[in-house]
Amino acid sequence: MSMVVRKRRRIPWGAYLALAPTLGLLGFFRYYPDVNGLVHSFTNWEPGFASPFVGLANYRAMWHDQIWWQSFEHIGVIFLIAVTAMWAIPLGAAELLVTLSRPRWRFVFRTLLIVPLAFSPVIQVLTWEFIYDPNVGVLNHFLQGVGLGALAKNWLGDPNTALWALIFINFPWVAGLPFLIFSSGLQNIPREVFDAASVDGAGRLKRFFFIDLPMLMRQIRVLFFLAVVFVLQYGFAAFIATQGGPNNSTTVPVLRMVDVAFQADEWGYAAALSSTLMVIMMIVSGLSLLLGRKRGGAAR
Repeated sequence: MSMVVRKRRRIPWGAYLALAPTLGLLGFFRYYPDVNGLVHSFTNWEPGFASPFVGLANYRAMWHDQIWWQSFEHIGVIFLIAVTAMWAIPLGAAELLVTLSRPRWRFVFRTLLIVPLAFSPVIQVLTWEFIYDPNVGVLNHFLQGVGLGALAKNWLGDPNTALWALIFINFPWVAGLPFLIFSSGLQNIPREVFDAASVDGAGRLKRFFFIDLPMLMRQIRVLFFLAVVFVLQYGFAAFIATQGGPNNSTTVPVLRMVDVAFQADEWGYAAALSSTLMVIMMIVSGLSLLLGRKRGGAAR
């Protein structure tokens, strides 16, 4: 029996040289700031001036920073909503979409649900600020109109409701990345699988739990990783709507870093907070990639 020896294909040096500018820009604009921040986290950093070495002083201060740890409690709540309601509603919409028999209507509804992704996030946050406004907001006027005026309040100004008001921005959370990923995953399931399930007498609910969900696990793992990264970097809407208030009830790690750097002018401490968050994200990313690789190897 003759053995066929495959020659390893040599990649021309031009391909590596073509990647050099991209890697150089990536290193300068992404890796260098992270490394620079990590180095300055061990100093009393004053940009433009001498930055004396202080060792682990900034990290010891972080350990006793109650606002910093409180911010993780807030993103914990945001994460739970992000992987429950913000997944369940888009998944339900994607399931309803694939049940439409006419491809033209599937295209129309899918387009209507994807188009809002192109809208400016700033406009969306400002719109919801108007909805929550205690004086002229739509929400309070609606409650007063239906006889529930006692429930009207300053939704973003009350520590008991501010975080939940932020979470409900962009409700009902249908038009987003999870819907796009779920709908693409469902459309990639071979039609023969659905036909076989129908022949075997599997109902819609049974098909969902025993066919759709197992075949969407790859998409769910991707969304879980993206949800963790999104939550750790969350701060855009909170910065515009509440600036972390009232009474730090909507402070998240990113806002705490911004406040420490630009308000307290403690750049070394802010670098320590940023470096800690970077390490957490690296650990989560590594675990996600490792889990995906093990599952991929088991599938083969």
